Amino acid sequence: MRAVLIVNPNATSTTPAGRDLLVHALQSRLHLQVEQTKHPGHGAEIVRAAARDGVDLVIVHGGDGTVHGVVNGMLGPPGRLPAGPLPAVAVVPGGSANVFARSLGIAADPVVATNQLIGLLDEYGPQRAWRRVGLIDCGERWAVFGAGMGVDGEVVAAVEARRRAGRGVTMSRYVRSAVPAVLASSRRDPKLTLHLPGREPATGVHFVFVSNTSPWTYANARPVWTNPTTTYEAGLGVFATTSMKVLPSLRLVRQMLAKKPKLEFKHLIRDDDVAELRVVSHDTPIASQIDGDYLGTRTDMTFRSVPNALSVVAPPAKSPVDLH
Repeated sequence: MRAVLIVNPNATSTTPAGRDLLVHALQSRLHLQVEQTKHPGHGAEIVRAAARDGVDLVIVHGGDGTVHGVVNGMLGPPGRLPAGPLPAVAVVPGGSANVFARSLGIAADPVVATNQLIGLLDEYGPQRAWRRVGLIDCGERWAVFGAGMGVDGEVVAAVEARRRAGRGVTMSRYVRSAVPAVLASSRRDPKLTLHLPGREPATGVHFVFVSNTSPWTYANARPVWTNPTTTYEAGLGVFATTSMKVLPSLRLVRQMLAKKPKLEFKHLIRDDDVAELRVVSHDTPIASQIDGDYLGTRTDMTFRSVPNALSVVAPPAKSPVDLH
């Protein structure tokens, strides 16, 4: 099997020793080509060349941003999927959150994930009946696990500003960025209108999270839940609120961090299986993000579920979290 390993040497937890271990483990099983990203967008360039060359498998060693770039480079602009066969994608985590890999059942530790990948390659065997997962068509990009408009976009923007200033990305820095963003949002009038199929438009919405899987993200080792029964094999999860009062919002956050989430909040709009939705801000552009990557501000975004869009090397899908 021909494979390309794409390594982002600047990802948070990627190390030369980890890369060398991964290469050594894979070379005995694959015809392996190793590429390191050298500039923004380089992962997309590498995967496009690999797809044209008929490579069977692309292994990404990096964080969610690297995975996002590789998948978008391979699939091209949203709207429709490319014709013809494409490489499967495997991930060995190397970032800070690694939401995509962990949501697929891949271990967060790169060494453990390397051994897991070897086992999966042996298990799939020569027939290569890879697992298929859905993606989110966000209009301008594909999302592999999530997107949003509102406070999460503001948090991502603040974290990226810290990164540009040379500060590493840690969970404590995410929290320090999130607290002022949430407090500022609670003092503003809601600007968004949420359009869901078969329903009247919901006005006065503060933020909208759109997810492709569950959990929505991770606080270090702890999962954060917004749409517990959303899976890669179903429609999109939608999580939005029409209130940002501080005490009720804190109770909701506690529910999102619970081991058995039971999300109860009278101002919450939530659906775990939506085919398509639209979010509109009629007067003020709103901070927006896709897969933890800050887009800038937008006034109108449509999100569409695209089933069976990507082949991945991952364990079989698990049953959704039991809300009860």
